[in-house]
Amino acid sequence: MLLHLQTWPDIDAYLTKSQAVIMPIGSTEQHGPNGLIGTDAICAEAVAKGVGEKLGLLVAPTIAVGMAQHHLAFSGSISLRPSTLIAVIRDNVLSLARHGFRDFYFINGHGGNIATITAAFSEIHAETSFGKPGNESGLRLKLRNWWEAPGVGPLSRELFPGVEGHHATPSEVSLTWAIHPEAARPMKLDPPIAPSGGFSDAEDYRRRFPDGRIGSNPGLASREAGERFYAAAVEGVAEDCRSWLAG
Repeated sequence: MLLHLQTWPDIDAYLTKSQAVIMPIGSTEQHGPNGLIGTDAICAEAVAKGVGEKLGLLVAPTIAVGMAQHHLAFSGSISLRPSTLIAVIRDNVLSLARHGFRDFYFINGHGGNIATITAAFSEIHAETSFGKPGNESGLRLKLRNWWEAPGVGPLSRELFPGVEGHHATPSEVSLTWAIHPEAARPMKLDPPIAPSGGFSDAEDYRRRFPDGRIGSNPGLASREAGERFYAAAVEGVAEDCRSWLAG
Protein backbone atom coordinates (compact mmCIF):
# COMPACT_ATOMS: atom_id res chain seq x y z
CA MET A 1 0.00 0.00 0.00
CA LEU A 2 2.97 2.34 -0.43
CA LEU A 3 2.16 5.17 -2.82
CA HIS A 4 5.66 5.32 -4.27
CA LEU A 5 5.46 1.65 -5.29
CA GLN A 6 2.27 2.22 -7.32
CA THR A 7 1.74 3.47 -10.87
CA TRP A 8 -0.50 6.40 -11.75
CA PRO A 9 -3.23 4.06 -13.08
CA ASP A 10 -3.05 2.25 -9.72
CA ILE A 11 -3.75 5.55 -7.96
CA ASP A 12 -6.69 6.32 -10.24
CA ALA A 13 -8.14 2.89 -9.46
CA TYR A 14 -7.59 3.41 -5.70
CA LEU A 15 -9.39 6.77 -5.79
CA THR A 16 -12.55 5.10 -7.09
CA LYS A 17 -12.71 3.29 -3.73
CA SER A 18 -11.13 5.67 -1.22
CA GLN A 19 -10.05 9.31 -0.95
CA ALA A 20 -7.93 8.70 2.16
CA VAL A 21 -4.16 8.60 2.47
CA ILE A 22 -1.85 8.07 5.44
CA MET A 23 0.95 10.64 5.79
CA PRO A 24 3.87 9.55 8.01
CA ILE A 25 5.99 12.41 9.36
CA GLY A 26 9.01 12.32 11.65
CA SER A 27 12.39 13.91 12.16
CA THR A 28 16.10 13.36 11.60
CA GLU A 29 17.77 14.14 14.91
CA GLN A 30 20.00 12.70 17.61
CA HIS A 31 18.48 10.18 19.99
CA GLY A 32 21.19 9.77 22.59
CA PRO A 33 24.25 7.50 22.45
CA ASN A 34 22.40 4.37 21.29
CA GLY A 35 19.33 5.73 19.49
CA LEU A 36 19.27 6.04 15.72
CA ILE A 37 19.24 9.53 14.22
CA GLY A 38 16.26 8.53 12.08
CA THR A 39 14.24 7.21 15.05
CA ASP A 40 11.24 9.53 14.69
CA ALA A 41 10.89 8.96 10.95
CA ILE A 42 11.51 5.20 11.27
CA CYS A 43 8.81 4.82 13.93
CA ALA A 44 6.22 6.92 12.09
CA GLU A 45 6.86 5.11 8.82
CA ALA A 46 6.66 1.63 10.35
CA VAL A 47 3.41 2.35 12.18
CA ALA A 48 1.97 4.00 9.07
CA LYS A 49 2.80 0.94 6.95
CA GLY A 50 1.19 -1.31 9.53
CA VAL A 51 -1.96 0.81 9.66
CA GLY A 52 -2.09 1.00 5.86
CA GLU A 53 -1.90 -2.79 5.58
CA LYS A 54 -4.53 -3.26 8.28
CA LEU A 55 -7.03 -0.82 6.76
CA GLY A 56 -6.18 -1.14 3.06
CA LEU A 57 -5.10 2.50 2.78
CA LEU A 58 -2.35 4.07 0.74
CA VAL A 59 0.68 5.39 2.62
CA ALA A 60 2.47 8.44 1.23
CA PRO A 61 6.27 8.83 1.31
CA THR A 62 7.52 9.76 4.78
CA ILE A 63 8.32 13.39 5.54
CA ALA A 64 11.57 12.46 7.29
CA VAL A 65 13.04 15.86 8.21
CA GLY A 66 11.05 17.92 10.67
CA MET A 67 11.32 20.74 13.18
CA ALA A 68 14.45 19.82 15.17
CA GLN A 69 16.49 23.00 15.52
CA HIS A 70 17.04 22.28 19.22
CA HIS A 71 19.07 19.17 18.31
CA LEU A 72 21.47 20.86 15.91
CA ALA A 73 24.36 20.92 18.41
CA PHE A 74 24.57 17.12 17.89
CA SER A 75 26.24 15.81 14.74
CA GLY A 76 23.95 14.39 12.07
CA SER A 77 20.79 16.20 13.12
CA ILE A 78 18.92 17.99 10.32
CA SER A 79 16.14 20.52 10.77
CA LEU A 80 13.69 22.53 8.73
CA ARG A 81 12.53 25.94 9.85
CA PRO A 82 8.90 25.93 11.01
CA SER A 83 7.93 28.00 7.96
CA THR A 84 9.70 25.51 5.66
CA LEU A 85 7.98 22.51 7.24
CA ILE A 86 4.61 24.24 6.91
CA ALA A 87 5.33 24.72 3.20
CA VAL A 88 6.44 21.09 2.78
CA ILE A 89 3.26 19.78 4.43
CA ARG A 90 1.10 22.17 2.42
CA ASP A 91 2.67 21.20 -0.89
CA ASN A 92 2.40 17.47 -0.14
CA VAL A 93 -1.27 17.77 0.80
CA LEU A 94 -2.28 20.05 -2.06
CA SER A 95 -0.40 17.92 -4.62
CA LEU A 96 -2.42 14.87 -3.57
CA ALA A 97 -5.64 16.87 -3.24
CA ARG A 98 -5.32 17.86 -6.89
CA HIS A 99 -5.75 14.20 -7.82
CA GLY A 100 -8.80 13.68 -5.61
CA PHE A 101 -7.51 12.79 -2.15
CA ARG A 102 -9.61 14.43 0.57
CA ASP A 103 -8.79 12.68 3.87
CA PHE A 104 -5.22 13.09 5.16
CA TYR A 105 -4.28 11.12 8.27
CA PHE A 106 -0.86 12.19 9.58
CA ILE A 107 1.01 9.72 11.79
CA ASN A 108 3.66 11.69 13.65
CA GLY A 109 6.84 10.44 15.31
CA HIS A 110 8.27 13.67 16.77
CA GLY A 111 6.81 15.85 19.51
CA GLY A 112 8.65 18.89 18.19
CA ASN A 113 6.57 18.70 14.99
CA ILE A 114 3.18 19.04 16.66
CA ALA A 115 2.86 22.84 16.75
CA THR A 116 4.13 23.19 13.18
CA ILE A 117 1.87 20.46 11.79
CA THR A 118 -1.11 22.10 13.50
CA ALA A 119 -0.13 25.45 12.00
CA ALA A 120 0.20 23.83 8.57
CA PHE A 121 -3.31 22.43 8.89
CA SER A 122 -4.61 25.92 9.70
CA GLU A 123 -2.84 27.35 6.66
CA ILE A 124 -4.30 24.65 4.39
CA HIS A 125 -7.81 25.08 5.76
CA ALA A 126 -7.53 28.86 5.38
CA GLU A 127 -6.32 28.55 1.79
CA THR A 128 -9.06 26.14 0.77
CA SER A 129 -11.75 28.04 2.71
CA PHE A 130 -10.97 31.37 1.07
CA GLY A 131 -10.80 29.79 -2.35
CA LYS A 132 -13.96 27.67 -2.37
CA PRO A 133 -17.44 28.95 -3.23
CA GLY A 134 -20.61 27.94 -1.45
CA ASN A 135 -20.75 24.57 0.28
CA GLU A 136 -18.13 22.76 -1.80
CA SER A 137 -16.48 20.09 0.34
CA GLY A 138 -12.95 20.77 1.58
CA LEU A 139 -10.11 18.66 2.93
CA ARG A 140 -10.01 16.72 6.18
CA LEU A 141 -6.73 16.64 8.11
CA LYS A 142 -5.96 14.64 11.25
CA LEU A 143 -2.80 14.42 13.36
CA ARG A 144 -2.07 11.36 15.48
CA ASN A 145 1.11 10.78 17.48
CA TRP A 146 1.89 7.05 17.42
CA TRP A 147 2.98 6.98 21.07
CA GLU A 148 -0.48 8.18 22.15
CA ALA A 149 -2.19 4.99 20.97
CA PRO A 150 -4.10 3.59 23.96
CA GLY A 151 -1.93 0.51 24.42
CA VAL A 152 1.45 2.24 24.22
CA GLY A 153 1.44 4.18 27.50
CA PRO A 154 0.45 1.21 29.68
CA LEU A 155 3.07 -0.95 27.97
CA SER A 156 5.74 1.69 28.60
CA ARG A 157 4.81 1.85 32.29
CA GLU A 158 4.95 -1.95 32.48
CA LEU A 159 8.33 -2.34 30.79
CA PHE A 160 10.11 0.90 31.73
CA PRO A 161 8.57 2.28 34.95
CA GLY A 162 10.00 5.66 35.83
CA VAL A 163 12.64 5.68 33.08
CA GLU A 164 10.68 6.43 29.89
CA GLY A 165 11.64 10.10 30.02
CA HIS A 166 10.94 12.65 27.30
CA HIS A 167 13.56 12.14 24.59
CA ALA A 168 15.55 9.12 23.40
CA THR A 169 13.02 6.99 25.24
CA PRO A 170 13.44 3.23 25.64
CA SER A 171 10.10 2.67 23.90
CA GLU A 172 11.01 4.48 20.67
CA VAL A 173 14.54 3.07 20.66
CA SER A 174 13.08 -0.42 21.14
CA LEU A 175 10.70 0.12 18.23
CA THR A 176 13.53 1.11 15.89
CA TRP A 177 15.51 -1.99 16.92
CA ALA A 178 12.54 -4.20 16.10
CA ILE A 179 12.43 -2.63 12.63
CA HIS A 180 16.21 -2.54 12.11
CA PRO A 181 17.75 -5.21 14.36
CA GLU A 182 21.02 -4.91 12.49
CA ALA A 183 21.37 -1.34 13.81
CA ALA A 184 20.72 -2.12 17.50
CA ARG A 185 23.32 -0.74 19.92
CA PRO A 186 22.77 -2.24 23.39
CA MET A 187 24.84 -0.45 26.03
CA LYS A 188 24.88 0.59 29.67
CA LEU A 189 24.49 4.32 30.09
CA ASP A 190 26.06 6.56 32.70
CA PRO A 191 24.08 7.90 34.44
CA PRO A 192 21.39 5.28 33.74
CA ILE A 193 18.62 7.90 33.91
CA ALA A 194 19.36 11.19 32.16
CA PRO A 195 18.54 14.55 33.77
CA SER A 196 15.20 16.23 33.05
CA GLY A 197 14.23 19.84 32.49
CA GLY A 198 13.66 22.49 29.88
CA PHE A 199 15.90 24.19 27.34
CA SER A 200 15.93 27.04 24.84
CA ASP A 201 18.15 26.76 21.76
CA ALA A 202 20.46 24.04 20.47
CA GLU A 203 23.48 25.12 22.51
CA ASP A 204 21.44 25.28 25.70
CA TYR A 205 20.10 21.79 25.00
CA ARG A 206 23.64 20.39 24.57
CA ARG A 207 24.82 22.05 27.82
CA ARG A 208 21.93 20.68 29.85
CA PHE A 209 21.76 17.22 28.27
CA PRO A 210 25.29 16.41 27.07
CA ASP A 211 24.52 12.93 25.72
CA GLY A 212 21.20 13.95 24.16
CA ARG A 213 18.79 12.09 26.45
CA ILE A 214 16.12 13.78 28.58
CA GLY A 215 14.94 11.85 31.65
CA SER A 216 15.25 8.48 29.93
CA ASN A 217 17.19 5.23 30.08
CA PRO A 218 17.28 3.74 26.56
CA GLY A 219 19.89 1.31 27.85
CA LEU A 220 16.86 -0.84 28.73
CA ALA A 221 15.66 -0.95 25.11
CA SER A 222 15.23 -4.32 23.42
CA ARG A 223 14.00 -5.73 20.13
CA GLU A 224 11.43 -7.84 21.97
CA ALA A 225 9.95 -4.76 23.63
CA GLY A 226 9.92 -3.00 20.25
CA GLU A 227 7.83 -5.74 18.71
CA ARG A 228 5.24 -5.27 21.46
CA PHE A 229 5.24 -1.49 20.98
CA TYR A 230 4.77 -1.95 17.25
CA ALA A 231 1.75 -4.20 17.71
CA ALA A 232 0.18 -1.86 20.28
CA ALA A 233 0.78 1.25 18.17
CA VAL A 234 -0.59 -0.24 14.94
CA GLU A 235 -3.67 -1.59 16.68
CA GLY A 236 -4.48 1.67 18.46
CA VAL A 237 -3.71 4.03 15.60
CA ALA A 238 -5.62 1.88 13.10
CA GLU A 239 -8.71 1.99 15.30
CA ASP A 240 -8.42 5.77 15.61
CA CYS A 241 -8.00 6.15 11.85
CA ARG A 242 -10.94 3.85 11.13
CA SER A 243 -13.16 5.81 13.52
CA TRP A 244 -12.08 9.16 12.06
CA LEU A 245 -12.75 8.10 8.50
CA ALA A 246 -16.17 6.78 9.45
CA GLY A 247 -17.03 10.02 11.24
